[in-house]
Formats: sequence, C-alpha cells, structure tokens
Amino acid sequence: MAKLIRFMKKMPDKSGYLLILPFFIIFIYFWITPIVNVVTDSFTDYQLFGAKSFTGIDNYIKAFSDTTFVKAMINTLLYTVGTVFPTMILGFLIAQLMNSSLVRTKITRTFMFLPHVLSMVAVSMIWLLIYDPAYGHANLILKFFGMSPSKWLQNPDTALISIIIMSVWKGIGYNMIINLAGLQNIPSSFYEVADLDGANYFQKTWKITLPMMSPTTFFLLVTGLIGSFNVFEQVNVMTGGGPANATTTIIHQVYLNGFTYFNMGYASAQSVILIVIVLIVTMINFRVSSKSAEVDMG
Repeated sequence: MAKLIRFMKKMPDKSGYLLILPFFIIFIYFWITPIVNVVTDSFTDYQLFGAKSFTGIDNYIKAFSDTTFVKAMINTLLYTVGTVFPTMILGFLIAQLMNSSLVRTKITRTFMFLPHVLSMVAVSMIWLLIYDPAYGHANLILKFFGMSPSKWLQNPDTALISIIIMSVWKGIGYNMIINLAGLQNIPSSFYEVADLDGANYFQKTWKITLPMMSPTTFFLLVTGLIGSFNVFEQVNVMTGGGPANATTTIIHQVYLNGFTYFNMGYASAQSVILIVIVLIVTMINFRVSSKSAEVDMG
C-alpha cells in the first residue's frame, strides 16, 4: 500500500488536460473530422444530393488522366514559382530600404503594407480595370513607350502572368513587414564589428544579414508556398479559369467540380492530391532547413 501511494505521488497532475480539452474537441471536430471525410469521400462516387458508392481509386485515376486538372496543376506550380520567390526577394530588398535612415517613416511603411490588408476580391476588381484593353492603365503605359496594347486577361499567353503580377504587388507589403521585423532584431553590434574590419555593404549582407534572417526567410517560404498552392479568389474573379483553362488552378477545379458540377467525390480526390502536394513541399522545406542548420552549427 505504501508503494502504491508513493507511485501515485510520482504521477504527474492530469488536471491540466481538462483545461485544454475544449480546444482539442473543437480542433478534432472542425479540422480532423473534415479531413477524414474528404479522404473517405475521395474513394466514392458521391454526388452532392445523392448517395455514396465506393469506387476505389477511380477518382484519382480520373484526376491524373484529366487534361484540365493536369493543366490546373501546372498552372498552380507556375503561379507558385512566379509569386513566392519574386515576392520574397522584393520584400527583403524593400525591407532593407525601409530599415535604412533614408526611408524610415511610418507613412511609407503603411502605404507599402496597405495592399496586403485589402480584400483579394477588391484588389482583383481594381486590377480588372488596370488590365482593361481599352481604358486600362497597363495599356496606357505600353502606348506611352510606343508598344501595341495587349488583351492581358483575354490572351492565354499573358493571362496567368497578369494574375502573377497582381499577386506579387499585393504580397510585397506582408513580406516587407516580416523581413523588417527580422532585420530590426539583428544586433547592431554585429555591423559595428564588421565596419571595424572594413566590410562593405555586400559583405555585411552576405555574412551577417542573410544568415541571421534565415528563420524569417524559412517562415515566409513555407507560408508563401502553402498560400500560393491555395490560390483561388483572383482566378475566380478575374478570369474564371480562362481563357482556355490558361489560369485555372487546383482549388478552382475543386470548386467547379464540387459546387458547380456537384461531383463531390471527384472534388474530394483533387483536394487530397493538393493536400499531399503541400505536405511533400513542406516536408522538403523542413528537411532542407534542418540540414542547413546542421551545416551552420558544424
């Protein structure tokens, strides 16, 4: 009996779990359960207003043989590459400018950050006017330089890059603010020592700024990749996936199949494919980041 009492005294207090139990109930019900439902529905022939019937991997076979969905995956990849890396680079460069004594004003930072807080639908509507073939400012700029006007969103060759340009413009402010916070957390003593050693601006950037900013860069990379793979609003508002599926994306196809054609089983399979892609990309990022950290420590 004495041994039992001593054993119970050594056991940790479980009362704390009761305090976090409501969170886990909400988490499981609103996050885990929908994911499980999507995965199970992806193996069925499920029309929104009909019964479910198990079909195995037919929906996945259909997805990878569907030329429209393959085009959507390619467009999503192109959009990701075209937005994430330019936005990160420009955001970092502008953050360095904002961190200098030349442009260290709250008004300038506010104007740079303002596009990020605007609704994507509102921004898309504004850029629809900018890309207007007859009266848009984009064609006015081309005419000013003696170039012929373009049907930006009606041309399959320029529609996707037009959306990419708009998305980069909207995302620079967020990247700038995050990078600015990271820059201001770097101890000034590092730069003072580098100045004593005669280091120039580029040497200080390469040897001090970039290594110290690696956690911030990694955060922006992961969140940027996840966000870009989920692109939908600007595509749906500006082009509707056209012309000729030149701008359709994975989420746009999920939306069409699920809520326009009511083929929820096929839409669920497409959603699972997207989840797997995002998980793979995120795991690769974490793996590369951990290896880089090991090299730096070594």
